[in-house]
Amino acid sequence: MLNPTLTAFLAIAREGHLTRAARSLHLTQPAVSAQLRKLEDELDTRLFHRTSKGMVLTEEGALYRRHVEQAALWLDDGRRALAGLGDLSHGSLSVGAGATATTYLLPPLLRTYHQRWPGIRLQLREQGSASVAEAVRDGSLDIGVATLPVAEDGGLRFVPWREDELQLIIPEDHALAGRKRFAWSALEGQPMVMFEADTAVRRLIDRALEDAGVSVQLAMELRSIESIKQMVAQGIGAAFVSRFALRPGQGLSPSSGRSLQRQLALCTRADREPSAAAKAFLDLLSEGGTPKG
Repeated sequence: MLNPTLTAFLAIAREGHLTRAARSLHLTQPAVSAQLRKLEDELDTRLFHRTSKGMVLTEEGALYRRHVEQAALWLDDGRRALAGLGDLSHGSLSVGAGATATTYLLPPLLRTYHQRWPGIRLQLREQGSASVAEAVRDGSLDIGVATLPVAEDGGLRFVPWREDELQLIIPEDHALAGRKRFAWSALEGQPMVMFEADTAVRRLIDRALEDAGVSVQLAMELRSIESIKQMVAQGIGAAFVSRFALRPGQGLSPSSGRSLQRQLALCTRADREPSAAAKAFLDLLSEGGTPKG
């Protein structure tokens, strides 16, 4: 919306008469005249010729009118754009998470989100928990999914979302084949296909092995869960992956000692309100629209 002086200027230019301009604005003629004087004083330019038949734009006034009308159009466009963001007819949403969430948990939720608000442009980035937290902090991500705890210097809000367990998967001919549980000691010296080092999942696995006093043979390091599963199927070694990546009954849990439980949390900036698009996604999660398991 234009300020009162510009609104009065356009009304005078449109009506060509102070009285008619005042009537169209539901103002008195002196009030409109005062707005025009104020604008001309600010610009140090005469915008109208005062004639016996009314107000006629000067050359400067005609030039200025074109710019003011263009500004009014831009402001209207901006107002419609803001309204569109509020009603989710357009906008964007960026979400970052680790392999488990991006591969198994988030796709069905994003499908539902897209069906409800197809005008929102979606971006899903796979990255580690520390990187997710940093991206949310610097504003390049709206929402993150991270494994707790995350070492960070404040400014973020973490809300518990899903509890997960890393379970052991084994080649078909493994000694533990047919079991539902395993003893940590059974992994001593065994070849293992591991997640990349310095990831939250890898640290969880390494701590569990250390606590159990077990030393394994590192056969391969990979980032992709599906690649890890394929390598296990090829007999390269055993591996730990999220229960969300497995069929019911496919994975083994430890019979005693440390279990590989972890907490996935939603991460947002603590110092600002989520955008309308981000809030809609957070509301979708709170509806219970999370995968079962």
